[in-house]
Amino acid sequence: MPTSTPKSWEKVAKRRRLVFLALVLVPTLFASAQMAAVFPEHENLWLKTLLATFYGLLFLWISFGFWTTVAGLWVMWRGYDRFNIRLPSVKKFPSGVRTAILMPIYNEDIRRVSAGLETIYRSVEKVGLRDAFDFFILSDTNDPDKWVLEENAWADLCTRVGGFRRIFYRNRRPNLKRKSGNIADFCRRWGSQYRYMIVLDADSIMTGESFARMVATMEQHPDIGILQSVPLSVNRETLLGRTQQFANHVYGPLLSAGISFWQLGDAQYWGHNAIIRIAPFREHCGLPRLSGSPPFGGDILSHDFVEAALMRRAGWSVWLAHDLTGSYEETPPTLIDELERDRRWCQGNFQHLRLLFTKGLFSAHRAVFLRGALNYGSALLWFCFMSLSTLIAVWDSIGVPNYFPKQHALFPSWPVWHWGWGVTLLVSTAVVLFLPKILCFFWVWAKQRNADQYGGGFRLFVSVLLETILSTLLAPVRMLFHSKFVLLTLLGQKISWEAQSREDRGISWRVAFKMHGTGMIAALAIGIGFSLISRSFLWWLLPVLTSLILAPATVVWTSRVGVGRRFRQAGLLLIPEEVAPPAELIGLNAILSRPPPPNPPTFDRLQGFVRAVVDPPVHALHIAMLGEDKKLNARITARRKALANKAFDVGPQALNIAEKKALLSDPVRLADLHRRVWALSDPEKAREWGLTAET
Repeated sequence: MPTSTPKSWEKVAKRRRLVFLALVLVPTLFASAQMAAVFPEHENLWLKTLLATFYGLLFLWISFGFWTTVAGLWVMWRGYDRFNIRLPSVKKFPSGVRTAILMPIYNEDIRRVSAGLETIYRSVEKVGLRDAFDFFILSDTNDPDKWVLEENAWADLCTRVGGFRRIFYRNRRPNLKRKSGNIADFCRRWGSQYRYMIVLDADSIMTGESFARMVATMEQHPDIGILQSVPLSVNRETLLGRTQQFANHVYGPLLSAGISFWQLGDAQYWGHNAIIRIAPFREHCGLPRLSGSPPFGGDILSHDFVEAALMRRAGWSVWLAHDLTGSYEETPPTLIDELERDRRWCQGNFQHLRLLFTKGLFSAHRAVFLRGALNYGSALLWFCFMSLSTLIAVWDSIGVPNYFPKQHALFPSWPVWHWGWGVTLLVSTAVVLFLPKILCFFWVWAKQRNADQYGGGFRLFVSVLLETILSTLLAPVRMLFHSKFVLLTLLGQKISWEAQSREDRGISWRVAFKMHGTGMIAALAIGIGFSLISRSFLWWLLPVLTSLILAPATVVWTSRVGVGRRFRQAGLLLIPEEVAPPAELIGLNAILSRPPPPNPPTFDRLQGFVRAVVDPPVHALHIAMLGEDKKLNARITARRKALANKAFDVGPQALNIAEKKALLSDPVRLADLHRRVWALSDPEKAREWGLTAET
């Protein structure tokens, strides 16, 4: 149990955060006052106040990123922060410590999952620590066909690497509380056998060396409950994916160092690529079910922030290992995939607002909850700011000015626009927005001197410029959708939680116009309208309107693998892992590029459920994975017998997903169906199960 007395880092963290608040709030108040002063003196007071308030909140939001990057530059330039944790080398790995590596999955591409685990397993083996780690594929997959394929992929993986006593697979039923429930179920069943668990995502890759250093760090610092690494984005080929992973590599180091500088031991947990001390996690981090119905009630969706807050409340520190190397992930390949993910995150982050005043939480984690909600709420603020400024412009264009706002005034009050102040305000905002990118470029080029890993200094500069243009072009599109997500959440519309798309795939023009056509038409109408009533204000709106008009084309072209590869061939948007790829990424891509067997087995073309019925090895494996037959009541037994008869009489296509799952969960009825299908004498029925004369 960690000590409850304040540590030196806690006192320093409080002072740093007070400085951070001052750095953020003082310029924000000044900028808000400047925004209010830009308007004519007799302008409607409540509109001016509301507009200045929206601007102030937006300036506050972008100031977070600005000062965090500045703090990161300070830390990285000095080369150390004496209050941060030190990561030991692999040689300091402790003996006798058992760690579980967990990969929770949900209807994922099992080929990618298997390749990733094989890469990680071989990397752990390479550093000589295979006996210190066990691997768990924790499946919440509810697709019966994918369930069977997962079991076979697990068996094939264990056969290839010799991991039958090191790699384990479990399909959970029922799937309560999604990923957090999946991990909690592991902790209840097997947590007592391990001191630590390292949680991964389905697309995570970590090196054996990074695992060893994380375990050694936890052993050296017994008060740490969670140690979070900073994953680098890799393996994307679409233009959007390449742009995001480039930004992650160039801007991420300073940003994460800055976050660590302000948070110290009150850091966040991002749900993957992190090591957790199991005993306190199991004792203190169980998530309650919130009262009421979704989206604000029910299961907590974004569980990671909450688990970090609960761990910290129990007295354990949470740290961000911003300087740990060898941690990787993959970003969404297209804007549509990104927005689908953001829709889920938006609901989860707004759900955190109900936990703001939970007893015992530290102020740092309450701030994390607020920032998480503001991450999407800022889009709605921007939308309101743009809408309100447009409304004022329309009113000024078509309204009748009142030059005598005071009764019995002898002289008119002429409206005076302070254009100089407006330019100053615009420049200040641009500095806060874009200076962090310049600082990050300067850090890579001048201090680290590794611009050659990004294609050289000139190509690095051009790539930063391209990323800035593309992110600026996409910002209004994201604003529009994030505003919609916030409004839908506030109106009580819940979402379904589906598997995330992780493949590089293009977006069709039809899908792009369906998703972005309404915004494009609205932007065209607004542009035409202001060209008639106020061309001067049209210049103010032009960047946003252009972005929305071009949105369908932008979405299509940024989703194309060919476009992304042409940029790579030109040496643009490169990352170090492409110039000098680590062994783990080389191994992963080699596994994924393996050709299929020249003569695939007879049943490989069949769906998973059918294979579990007719393919003898697959059937035997599935029966063995189910374990001992559980005693069922008479009603359930009768229903499953009826399902087996239905499948036999009509064919496998007669069963829906729930019915297939029910049969796959019953070893007795499944074995009986297997025998009956193989005894079929009717050729037509046999063909429905994939059986032919050759079989």
